[in-house]
Amino acid sequence: MNPLLTFNDWLPVIFLIVMGLAMLAYVVLDGYDLGVGILLRRANHADKDMMVSSIGPFWDANETWLVLGVGILLTCFPAAHGIILGELYLPVALMLIALILRGVAFEFRVKAPAAYRPWWDRAFYAGSLGAALSQGWMLGSYIIGFQSGWQGNLFAALIALCLAAGYALLGATWLVFKTEGSLQLQAVKWARGALLLTALGVLAISVATPYISERIFTKWFTLPYLVLLLPLPLATGLLFFIIHRSLARLPTRLAQGNAYGDWVPFASTVGIFILAFYGLAYSLFPYLVIDQMTVWQAATSPEAMKIILAGALIVLPMIIAYTVVVYRIFSGKTRAMSYGN
Repeated sequence: MNPLLTFNDWLPVIFLIVMGLAMLAYVVLDGYDLGVGILLRRANHADKDMMVSSIGPFWDANETWLVLGVGILLTCFPAAHGIILGELYLPVALMLIALILRGVAFEFRVKAPAAYRPWWDRAFYAGSLGAALSQGWMLGSYIIGFQSGWQGNLFAALIALCLAAGYALLGATWLVFKTEGSLQLQAVKWARGALLLTALGVLAISVATPYISERIFTKWFTLPYLVLLLPLPLATGLLFFIIHRSLARLPTRLAQGNAYGDWVPFASTVGIFILAFYGLAYSLFPYLVIDQMTVWQAATSPEAMKIILAGALIVLPMIIAYTVVVYRIFSGKTRAMSYGN
């Protein structure tokens, strides 16, 4: 980028960064509670209540980041919004339906008579899995430039399954961190089961992006970039190893009453998602639609973006402050929650 660019030229980049960070925050924060929902069907009745309690104070606010990210795409990059949402209309619609089903089920399961609660648990599971698969399909389709045909659909389906596994890994390691007893031990098993498919998804995206675009291949595999970027895949592989090692050791420690390090798998999983996001952002920039539309071509007028920026400078600190306060208040191990009748 030219360092002599004006403020108007920098505005699209500023909003691209904010949008990207909002999407990353959504994937990590809503990812673990989607993961808990995906795992819900495997748990017994008592553990289901504790699992829902572990995400109860957070799940609704986590989706705020999705609204912020999509809102920026719509208002600041309307041309790219039209292409992306036009190509992904069906999975977006399915995701919204799944999120609505999930929200309704979360609220109704507590008030429902005991005979009907399993149905709401199934609805919460279906909504969580449906949202995860839809987002994975969108990611896979976006990475390959919305290519149609069986190869494109197969890749999108693979990423859908792998992202659902990644969310399950986030959810399971969250439960390892937030719960105790038999549920914590069961969450360790769930996390180990989701680890391999998550790694496959990271590998598939890492291979597909340079394969699909000669520009991206050049950014990664020519000198000096090959050497400078080598720490990124090495750090990702190291984090996968740390998760595997930690999950293998935790059952013995927990059986001895030693919960030291139960936060490590979750923190390492978050690290993997951050590194994967950074790698994807590096590959795509400066394009919003791969090799078709740059961030400047997609941007709305500078005058409109300045107005939006003024609003963002007010709203964004409030969202961040609220998120920090909520996580601080509800830190520590989860306790059973009850609602008044």
